[in-house]
Amino acid sequence: MRRKYFTLRAIGLHFALIFWIVLCALAAWWQVGRAVQGNSLSFLYAIEWPLIGVLGIVGWYSMLNMEKVGEHKEKARREYEEKMRADAQAERERAAASEGEDPSLAAYNDHLAQLSHTPKKRLWGH
Repeated sequence: MRRKYFTLRAIGLHFALIFWIVLCALAAWWQVGRAVQGNSLSFLYAIEWPLIGVLGIVGWYSMLNMEKVGEHKEKARREYEEKMRADAQAERERAAASEGEDPSLAAYNDHLAQLSHTPKKRLWGH
């Protein structure tokens, strides 16, 4: 648990977070100064920059606590995908082995094929 905070990646994230927080604090301070000078829009920005800093903290936390997929989970996922592919292939083979097609379904499919080949009527004066 403690060593995840001292990996090379984690240390880089710590420095990035410190840099992010300092920049957001400086930007907020600058906007407060502008707001005091009479720029009323800067009041909004003075509130917005600390919120952006908080988003940086949330991102830092989530990136530190992201867990890698374990070998057993990856193996289980591959086995599940292979099983699904085999089931789908068996279903295709069963469908191909079935003798006839429903006549009403065949007529409907023919009608759709005919509609797809006929030119479309132009609307709206084109």
